[in-house]
Amino acid sequence: MLGRLEKVPPFDLFRITGVSERRVADDTSDSPEDCLTMAIAAARDCLGRSRYSAQEIDIVISCSISRTTDGRHLQFEPSFAHRVAEELGAHSAIRFDVSNACAGMMTGVYLLDRMIRSGEVRNGLVLSGEHITPIAFTAAREMEDSRDPQFASLSVGDSAVAVVVDRAVDDADVIHDIELMTCSEYAQLCLGMPSDETGDLAMYTNNKEMHAQDRLSLWPAFHRDRLAADGRRFADEGYDFVIQHQVGSRFVDFMNQVGESVFETPMPQSLSVVEKFANTATTSHYLVLHQALAERRIPKGSKVLMVPAASGVVTGFLSATVSSLEV
Repeated sequence: MLGRLEKVPPFDLFRITGVSERRVADDTSDSPEDCLTMAIAAARDCLGRSRYSAQEIDIVISCSISRTTDGRHLQFEPSFAHRVAEELGAHSAIRFDVSNACAGMMTGVYLLDRMIRSGEVRNGLVLSGEHITPIAFTAAREMEDSRDPQFASLSVGDSAVAVVVDRAVDDADVIHDIELMTCSEYAQLCLGMPSDETGDLAMYTNNKEMHAQDRLSLWPAFHRDRLAADGRRFADEGYDFVIQHQVGSRFVDFMNQVGESVFETPMPQSLSVVEKFANTATTSHYLVLHQALAERRIPKGSKVLMVPAASGVVTGFLSATVSSLEV
């Protein structure tokens, strides 16, 4: 990526972000990869490892930020969820899209969790395909220096994930908590839009303000207060692992440090794949979970905490015990 920079002398992107590799969708071949094709591939792989066929899925929720089809064409109607459901053969499934920046997958799982608990559905498929590296190429062409608002775009990568959620039958595999909060005061700090210069896809981020102390403290304060409302404390929850949003290695470290300060207790072991896969937007937490499971880094029965951090600003927490999930 640094080799594509046109206006900026090379700098140590790895030292700043922790990113040494990324995956980039092939959108130039006769069969281009895009958000839709990657999401469908992830969904098929997920169903292939589950107990359900596509015909048994009650609901399909698509959570992508980027919505490209046929390479670079943006699509909003029909919904991605509709196209994925039809492609999979889930013809009777409810289907809709949600958009909540990098908290999209967390939002989809949140909605599905509530729908299952209410008895509205028995199970569902939540998925996202993110073809976001075009913003990195725009940044490489247009950036002036490392303080440029497009700098964060250099740290993104493409990916897709899918997860099937159904009703828990015991404590071996169960979602304990999933809560989200939006703080709109910070909504203007990270915006995706056409480039000011060329009209290409771009992202503009005020990194200094996004990573300020009050911004980073939103999650632990919200988490602490929600637990306290039930007479619970973070230190007593028994979290074995924590997965922060994969903005960069420094961000992950800062979030864990702020968490320790607010909760006044050591943080659980932190899982991350930012060095190998970069920041993959909505898919990041589930990509980390998939890799950790594939590498057998999570013992069965572990309690995993996921912490979203999305533009908007959205924060919160999801905790789940993981036993039978295998990849």
